[in-house]
Amino acid sequence: MSEDGREDPPGPGTIETSVVAMRFRRDPLGESFAMIRRYGDVICSRFGPWRFYSLFRPEHVRHVLQDNNHNYIKGELIERTKILIGDGLFSTEGDVWRRQRRTVQPAFDRRRITSLIPVITESAASTLDRWAPDVDAHRPIDLPTAMTALTLHVIGHAFFGVDVRAAGVDVADSLRVALAFVNRRVMVLFPVPMRLPLPSHLRFRRARHILDSAVTRIIDEHRQTGSETRDLLSLLLGARDPETGETLTDVEIRDQVMTFVLAGHETTALALTWALLLLAAHPDVEERLQREVGAVLHGRPPTAEDLPRLPYARMVLDETLRLYPPVWAVAREAIADDEIGGYRIRAGSGVAVNTYVTHHDPEIWPDPTRFDPERFAPSATATRARFAYFPFGGGPRQCIGGEFALIEAQLVLAMIVDRYRVVQVSEGAMHPEISLTLRPRRDIRVTLERTTETQ
Repeated sequence: MSEDGREDPPGPGTIETSVVAMRFRRDPLGESFAMIRRYGDVICSRFGPWRFYSLFRPEHVRHVLQDNNHNYIKGELIERTKILIGDGLFSTEGDVWRRQRRTVQPAFDRRRITSLIPVITESAASTLDRWAPDVDAHRPIDLPTAMTALTLHVIGHAFFGVDVRAAGVDVADSLRVALAFVNRRVMVLFPVPMRLPLPSHLRFRRARHILDSAVTRIIDEHRQTGSETRDLLSLLLGARDPETGETLTDVEIRDQVMTFVLAGHETTALALTWALLLLAAHPDVEERLQREVGAVLHGRPPTAEDLPRLPYARMVLDETLRLYPPVWAVAREAIADDEIGGYRIRAGSGVAVNTYVTHHDPEIWPDPTRFDPERFAPSATATRARFAYFPFGGGPRQCIGGEFALIEAQLVLAMIVDRYRVVQVSEGAMHPEISLTLRPRRDIRVTLERTTETQ
C-alpha cells in the first residue's frame, strides 16, 4: 500500500509471473482472459521491483490514451522498434513528436486522402488482374502473402509514386525479414543485444540496408525530378511546421517513410486477410455484401462518391477489426504515479491496454466471438462507449493513417468481392498468432472463383 492509502492492483507475484510469461508466449489471448477471470479489471504482474499493469475496461483505456495521456509514453517496448523505423511518428515523444505531427498532419487531410482514391483503385485492380490465372486454374493462393503484396503495391503508388514490384523481390523479402525480426524482438522479455553477431542479427542488418537504400533512392529521385505529383512523399518533402516554419530533416523523412511503409501495408493486409476468411466462413454475410457491391459498382472501380453507398462493406470491416484487431494491444509506460480503478499505478512501470480483450468483452459485445457486422449499424454505434472499439488507438497518439487505412480497405474489399469469392480455405485459418500484430498462425491458402458477373 502506498503512503496515500492506494493499493497495488491484484496480480501474480515474481514466481507466478515467470510461469504466466511462459504461458503467455504460447497463448497470449487465452492467458489474458484467464488473468482477468482470476484478478479482475486491473492487473499488476510483479517481477521483483518491476511492475506491469494490464487494462481493458473502456474507461481505463480512455484514461491512459486520452484523459491523462501526458503521463503515458511509448516506453521501452516501442523503443525496440527504432532499430528499423528510427524516430518517426510512431516512436518519438514530447516536443519532437508534436512538431512532427503538426508537420505531417496536413498530408493526411481527408481531401488529400480522397484525391488518392484513383491511385488506390488502379493499383488494386492491377494486382487483382495478376490473380486471374491462378483463379481460372483453380490454384490455391497464399492469402496473407497476396494481401501483403496488394497493399504494398497500393502504398508504393499512393504514398511514394513508385511501383514497389519494379524494385524486385529484394524489397518485399527484406520487408518481411525485417518486420518478422522486430516482431520477435518486441515479444521477448529480455532481447539479446544487437551488437552480438548472431545469424538473425546479420540477416536483419542486410534487410535493413536494402530497405534503407531503396528509401534513399526514392527520396533522392523525388528531390532531383522536383516531382509535381501529390503523393505523400512529395508532401513530406515540402511540409513545414505551421508554428515554426521548419521542414523535416532528411533523417526524419527516412524515418517517416519507413514507418508509413511498415504500418501502412501490414495492418491493412491483415485486416483484408481476416475479412476474406470471415466472409468465407459466413456465406450469408458474403452474399449480402456481394449484393451491395454489385448494385453500386456494376463492375466498375469504386470512387470517393461510392464510399457512403457501401455502408455494409464498412460494417464488415469494422466487425473484422473488432474480432481481429491487427494491433492487438497498446503499450505505454507511466511517467508519474497515477490511479486507475482505485488502484495505484507506479511511476516507471509498463502499462498494456489490451485492445483484443476490450473488443471481446461480453458486457459490451454480447456473444463476443460471433461475427455480426450489424454491431456497427448506426443505431448500435451511437450509444457505445468511445473506447469500447479502438483498432487504431485513441487520443492524441491515435494512428495518423487510420482513416486512409479504412478507406483503402473498404475500397479494396469491395473490388475483391466484386470479382472473386473464397470457396476453399486451408485448415486452421482462423487461429491467430501473436506478435506485434495479430496474424494467421501459418500460411493460409485459399481457392478463389470468379463471381457470376465476372465469369
